[in-house]
Amino acid sequence: MLIERIAGFIERHGMFGAGQTVGVAVSGGADSVCLLHVLRELAPRWDLRLRVLHLNHNLRGEESRGDAEFVRALADRLGLAATIGEADFGAAAGNLEQAAREARRSFFRERMAAGEVDRVALGHTRSDQAETVLFRFLRGAGTAGLAGIRPVTTEGMVRPLLEVDRAEVEDFLRERGIAWREDSSNADSRFARNRIRRQLLPQLIRDWNPGLAETLAQTADWARAEESWWAREVDRLAGSLLERRGGAVYLKAGAVAALPLAARRRLVRRAIEIAKGDLRGVNFRHIGSILELASSPRGHGCTHAPGLAVLRSFDWLRFGTPDSLAAGAPYRQTASVPGALRIPGTGIEVCLELLEKPRTSDTRDSVYNNWVGGLDWQRLSGPLEWRSWQAGDRYTPSGSTGEEKIKTLFQRARIPLWERRHWPVLTNGPAIVWVRQFGPAADYEANSGSRWVLAIHEARASDEIGIGIGQDGV
Repeated sequence: MLIERIAGFIERHGMFGAGQTVGVAVSGGADSVCLLHVLRELAPRWDLRLRVLHLNHNLRGEESRGDAEFVRALADRLGLAATIGEADFGAAAGNLEQAAREARRSFFRERMAAGEVDRVALGHTRSDQAETVLFRFLRGAGTAGLAGIRPVTTEGMVRPLLEVDRAEVEDFLRERGIAWREDSSNADSRFARNRIRRQLLPQLIRDWNPGLAETLAQTADWARAEESWWAREVDRLAGSLLERRGGAVYLKAGAVAALPLAARRRLVRRAIEIAKGDLRGVNFRHIGSILELASSPRGHGCTHAPGLAVLRSFDWLRFGTPDSLAAGAPYRQTASVPGALRIPGTGIEVCLELLEKPRTSDTRDSVYNNWVGGLDWQRLSGPLEWRSWQAGDRYTPSGSTGEEKIKTLFQRARIPLWERRHWPVLTNGPAIVWVRQFGPAADYEANSGSRWVLAIHEARASDEIGIGIGQDGV
């Protein structure tokens, strides 16, 4: 019996909790009308409270208004409350199907966020699943796309009819004398979905595989199980290999190269998804170009994907939106003592503190961890200023045999290009007296005879605590 099959599917996927309020998305078509009647019969099993949800897209004029009235009257006959929303796509550009789909999802999410319903049940069938898998295959989707329509989403949407064919739905309604409405846009061949539903899929079933709809649904189930395992594995890899700082995501090229190809592709996809917020428009070619960039013997390069720029510098890959690559204005500000400089885009502060005597017996200790150098206060005569590094800057670091370009120091230390643009330099009048990571200038370094030491150290800005790993990126 159809209702028992649906009940078993609901239970296997844990779609409902006892006593929940379920919003049933009803368009007026056969699938959603069948869903409403089935859930009304099954509701006592889980003590569910049902509420009808309908969004009028206003795309078909009087026909759309008729759908809304049909749904409202249906809810009244069944003694159910209904929420009827409206959307306006009069000025919408681009993919109208996608825009309408997003509008429905937003409408359903709003109902859940408002506490009106706990779950939203959608009327997708196995026939819809077959069409979706075939459509995505034709567009070049990988296993994530071939997983198709999910029975339960993290947003709280469920699909109880996903193992039922459309023909079974219509037989159920006819046997019970239940009316539904036909959407005239379903016959519009301008929409790719309709061409697949009405032309391509029937031809493939007739000429190649009578059980193709079931085969495609099984493919989705197989791919979904594979992706579920991979999701956990990529979570593990991302937690140890991806670093998020200043609106971008960072990954070491060598770490990518050490992984199996399947893991490499998925980790790069996850980095893209985190950096730009979605994977829209990203295809096999984009993933391949990023992996080529990671494996290139050249230490620098760049490639792009829709809404994303990926840069390579030494062993680091940087995933960020084009806006995040804006260099930003150079800075210059008075260095207060005591005081701190917030390095733009890093969540790091460089702090100045005047000490009457050094904290260690050897003030030449410039190990780059917490305390990173000290200056002899009595040798500093001019105004102290913080500024960003500039091309051509040079100074004589402590322990060096002579003056060196800071750019040369960057290259020797393998500082990525994007880290350099806001690299802090401390000046005393025209002289550079300290540079981040490379320490004090030899002529200004504190020593055992220094009475007052300007100590310099780095700290995590208080509002950045808990931001994540890899804050320095060097």
